[in-house]
Amino acid sequence: MVTTTPVDDPGDLFARLPETAPYAWVRHGEGLVAWGEAVRLAVPPGPRRFDWARDRLSDLFGEAHVDDDVTAPGSGPVAFGSFTFDPEARGSVLVVPQTILARRDGRAWLTTVGERRLDTVPPLRAPGRIRYGDGSLTAPEWEHAVARAVRRIRSGRLEKTVLARDLTAVAERPIDVRLLLTRLAGRYPECYTFSCAGLVGATPELLVRRTGETIESLVLAGTTPRGADQADDVARGTALFTSEKNRHEHACAVASVREALDPLCAELKIPEEPELLVLSNVQHLASPVSGRLSDGASVLDVVAAMHPTAAVGGTPTEAALDVIRELEGMDRAGYAGPVGWIDARGDGEWGIALRCAQIEGSTARLFAGCGIMGDSDPASELAEAEAKLRVMRYALEG
Repeated sequence: MVTTTPVDDPGDLFARLPETAPYAWVRHGEGLVAWGEAVRLAVPPGPRRFDWARDRLSDLFGEAHVDDDVTAPGSGPVAFGSFTFDPEARGSVLVVPQTILARRDGRAWLTTVGERRLDTVPPLRAPGRIRYGDGSLTAPEWEHAVARAVRRIRSGRLEKTVLARDLTAVAERPIDVRLLLTRLAGRYPECYTFSCAGLVGATPELLVRRTGETIESLVLAGTTPRGADQADDVARGTALFTSEKNRHEHACAVASVREALDPLCAELKIPEEPELLVLSNVQHLASPVSGRLSDGASVLDVVAAMHPTAAVGGTPTEAALDVIRELEGMDRAGYAGPVGWIDARGDGEWGIALRCAQIEGSTARLFAGCGIMGDSDPASELAEAEAKLRVMRYALEG
């Protein structure tokens, strides 16, 4: 039995979460938080994993007895999901939580699967001192990988690839995911703060939002750190917007999204020029995309068509993925993979898992990545990766 009922405004959604394994998808204080596990599905790896997920959830939701007094995107039964970047890697998961609390467009509701239960909400707990260590590659080793990637690009094998870095963090005490979510949402309200199966972060990149036949996406590619003051900030933004390297990187990302969405859409709108998206720590070139689906595809069908975008993989895709596998020296797990939620109507919101960490007990594995082009400078790319890693370092340290 799945029951959704309207409720009064719950205030801070994260403040309602119990400590154990919370789920979240929140931006500007609106979205969904959840806890408990009514159903957990391990998604088999392989090229048809999104089809498997869509069909399995369709059967699961179809068998449920649903009493939904709200009938809005995100009401009724909802599954949170995290998919690995590499389709052949294990670790993709879908979870239908036992309790979901949501707020959107001036409405709030509570969904329960099975019997409603009371969960205690203990105070947030700081992780104590954090010790950091190298991940799969040291900083000099990663710069060397970037230089090798640049040589591959200049040889004509590909236009762009994306190389990721990881960093390990060990805390004195078990890491309270709710504290990370609260800090991330407070510092980066314009991002999508998410939590699913231990993968926690705040991504600026909306892969797709489906509401009925309407879809939206936000393409981000091309990045510069914020300036030291307003004049420096404006200068950096202008340099980013006029940079041939960054504009080409962004054009590759937009082209990959257009290629993925064209077959699914009766209408598709992509601006001719990007805009500047200014976040707390970096500036991005951004292109908002909107469209109307032609065949009633679910949000997971759109995710399957779009992943991996050039923004997190490269161009052309297969050549870029070959370079990633050769040079990164690590399993990305859920980093740069799709993360989000889907309801029984096929509506949902999915982002690309960026600015994130995989949390397990008192250990965190932090991730960041950079788009590598033929004129990329390894030291500059390392500085960009460090700027992106500061998001999760702040979440851990406060």
